[in-house]
Amino acid sequence: MSKLDTSQRVLTGWDTEDPEKWDAGIAWRTLWITTISMFFGFVTWYIVAAVAPRLNEIGFDLTAAQLYWLTAVPGLAAGIFRLIWMFLPPVLGTRKLITLSTALFLIPLVGWYFAVQSPETSFATLMILSFMTGIGSGIFSGFMPSTGYFFPKAKSGTALGLQAGLGNLGMSFVLLLTPWLIGTTMIGTIEASDGSGTAINVHNVPAFFVPWVIIMVIVSWLMLKDVPVKANFRQQIDIFGNKNTWILTIIYVMTFGAIAGFGAQLALLMKNSFGDNATKLLGWAFMYALLGALVRALWGPLCDKYGGAIWTFVAGVGMTVTTAIAAIFLARGGDAAAPFFYTMLAMSVFAGIGNAGTFKQMPMILPKRQAGGVIGFTGAIGAFGPFIVGVLLTLMSAPTFFWGCVVFFTFATTLAWIYYARPNAPFPG
Repeated sequence: MSKLDTSQRVLTGWDTEDPEKWDAGIAWRTLWITTISMFFGFVTWYIVAAVAPRLNEIGFDLTAAQLYWLTAVPGLAAGIFRLIWMFLPPVLGTRKLITLSTALFLIPLVGWYFAVQSPETSFATLMILSFMTGIGSGIFSGFMPSTGYFFPKAKSGTALGLQAGLGNLGMSFVLLLTPWLIGTTMIGTIEASDGSGTAINVHNVPAFFVPWVIIMVIVSWLMLKDVPVKANFRQQIDIFGNKNTWILTIIYVMTFGAIAGFGAQLALLMKNSFGDNATKLLGWAFMYALLGALVRALWGPLCDKYGGAIWTFVAGVGMTVTTAIAAIFLARGGDAAAPFFYTMLAMSVFAGIGNAGTFKQMPMILPKRQAGGVIGFTGAIGAFGPFIVGVLLTLMSAPTFFWGCVVFFTFATTLAWIYYARPNAPFPG
């Protein structure tokens, strides 16, 4: 057996389960660099959710359905890109994967910077740029398995929970920062189309993040190393023969699909469902994604201590109950905006707990070679959340959609109990 050698770009003798052949410093450095890059990826993914509600204020003439589609397409793209990125870690290695992926964020960021400065920009162009923002979430299915190569199973819940949770903060961060950025003069000024002279500098939002992305491209290239993990295509697709892949995917759609899907659509949903009664709450819509991401990051150690399965089950029960309550408030409309919003925040907390639980379960339940692929695949399907939520909200009333979610959450929670959480479950983890 070769000794651990960390002097080159490619680590040799690396074995996460052998303390003599594992370097915690390299592992945690990889985690933090990758997490920061992922953070800006999720910022990029949510650029459309941040700016779409303001486009008509600067001269665009988009219908409610078109706005839903703009905020839904990044979810469709994310799922597609994740299905690609899940195969890349053993092909490119961590250093190239993180560096090149981060550089790709510049395409939609620069594109949106120019697009929003002209109301003449076609809807087709906006849709293409919306699709490209999906790259920012697509990288998740490459970054997470890549980081998993650097940590032993005993620390996987904490490590992956931190990376996923802190990386997901990018979604709420861009929503939080947008009101300040559009009111600030950075690079020129865009005035409101109503002639009031109010500055609505939507182009500032993508522009602000460009230099930070460039910095992370450089840092990733200079400071990351590779673990020599190789797997051919046939080896990677054998995850589909493991039934746990499909069960965990259903559960992950419930947890992360809810965080990403409702997080992207919440502001538009409240604006369309409650009108002026929701105006004061729209600026706080970022709290939904923020709470889910924070809880996801903080719950990792608890999942390491007690196991992920029980937390996934508890989260599923909580999500089912809070979604049912939210559906009732949606049907009431009018002055029910505030209780609806607070119920959604409670649902986000449970979704974050469930998300942390599923990420602990995967490396514990699955063989080491399959765990990374399953993390990538479940992440890919879960990323369709914004697309699914956005499209279904154009096809049916919001209360009907929420009751449909209650049925799905009940099904997913039942699977979590039968296969993972109950006493003597066949796959405890």
